Amino acid sequence: MVHSNSKSITEEAPPGARPSRILVWDLPTRVFHWLLVVLVVLAFVTAEIGGTAMPYHMWNGGAILVLVLFRVLWGFGGGTQSRFATFVRGPRKVVAYARSLFGKEHAPYLGHNPLGAWSIVAILTALAIQVGTGLFANDDILTEGPLFQWVSKGTSDWLTRIHLINQGILIGLVALHIGAIAFYLVVKRENLILPMITGRKQWHEAVDGAGGSPTKAFLLAAVLAVAVYWVIY
Repeated sequence: MVHSNSKSITEEAPPGARPSRILVWDLPTRVFHWLLVVLVVLAFVTAEIGGTAMPYHMWNGGAILVLVLFRVLWGFGGGTQSRFATFVRGPRKVVAYARSLFGKEHAPYLGHNPLGAWSIVAILTALAIQVGTGLFANDDILTEGPLFQWVSKGTSDWLTRIHLINQGILIGLVALHIGAIAFYLVVKRENLILPMITGRKQWHEAVDGAGGSPTKAFLLAAVLAVAVYWVIY
């Protein structure tokens, strides 16, 4: 039950408050998250295999592009905690949160904390660069990106270099993300994985629902999938 006088769900939890289970992450955000995990792993695996696996690598990249575009748009019209306006904060808030991590005044956030928010933005940006450059890349042997013909060979080679460099950056960001999840689980005793599976989290008071219509999300994803397919293939 949601009380009309409930506070904004963007607030930190006050220490000592009695928790209850509430819905934080809408279903589309959770589906997006786990699909992206699977596709990113497959992207690295197929890239390492190379050869006959490269067509699957490119199809995989197209699917990641759809997901990234979906998440960006969902960040403006999705569930409350999925919106950028809810979780992306300025440098002062980020620094203050980082300083409080090991202090008694540290308080958890309902959704993404200020540091985690910028981690999400960084990963989405790196993924956009990765799939964007991959569309025009080539390996000088057998494989060419689906939009290779749209640019010169020199431009394709330059984008291929960026694609390879950004791969290392993306691996670093993913490793940092996993490390942060482990840190919160072991040190802060805060499980960030379970809420992304169930959608629910222990919180100190009743708040408005997460929102985020699955039907709207499905239609958005379908339109993006058709658009990406039409442009690429």
